Amino acid sequence: METATLIPAVEAIGLDLGSRVIEYDERDAILYALAVGAHATDLELVFERDLRVLPSFALPQGLWASDLLGDRGFFSRATAVHGSQRFELLGELPPQGRFEQQARVTAVWDKGSAAIFEIEVSCELFRATYALFAPGCGGFGGDRGPAARRSPQIAPSGTLRVATSPDQAALYRLTGDRHLIHIDPEAARVIGAPRPILHGLCTLGFAARELAGLLNRKPWELSALEARFTAAVLPGDLLEIDVWPAEPDGAVPFAVSVGDSVVLDGGQVRFR
Repeated sequence: METATLIPAVEAIGLDLGSRVIEYDERDAILYALAVGAHATDLELVFERDLRVLPSFALPQGLWASDLLGDRGFFSRATAVHGSQRFELLGELPPQGRFEQQARVTAVWDKGSAAIFEIEVSCELFRATYALFAPGCGGFGGDRGPAARRSPQIAPSGTLRVATSPDQAALYRLTGDRHLIHIDPEAARVIGAPRPILHGLCTLGFAARELAGLLNRKPWELSALEARFTAAVLPGDLLEIDVWPAEPDGAVPFAVSVGDSVVLDGGQVRFR
């Protein structure tokens, strides 16, 4: 869709995107755990006998809402990128389930040459806000929105390094996000990437699972998570996860880098 044909971004504010029923079973939950780096020895995550579902499994389940907003003509899905993610777990995800999600546009921020659409997807078990950075959609005179959260400018209190697989994106896309830039070399080249890139939510899922161990918690005890996606990750990259002491409200700051490039910034995580 060409930029000239887009619906003005301001018209999306408060837009009700309807609902969708999501169903999943143990196989889906195990596939997701493997896609964000779980190992065969992580029995609680990959063996159905005593299965615990990673809370971040909920995140790819809500992507339908951002796709729908793009399909309705508010931005081009070919150029919009996932800018940031917020997530709050309201109840533990069962090994298999069926729930109805509601979605709406909660804010549209004017960044001048671009707009940021914030889309909230919620149900009885979780609430997730997807922020999409859409080039060519700004300049409507709206509020620029709050300043981006930054990671602490001091040395981290802990660091963990974890490798992704060259096949990571091919596996993760089976959890629901089948955007071509994660599998098709030609689509990746169009956005300036040397080859297909890893999903931002996959990197975030890796970080959430690994942070649990770094903080001496269980990965299924995650209660809240947020971060900004600031650079692309290539499948096979080594992730360096930095963590800082907890804030007074209990949130633990974190960031993720690949080499000298910060790929997740302003992160915060909470465990119950």
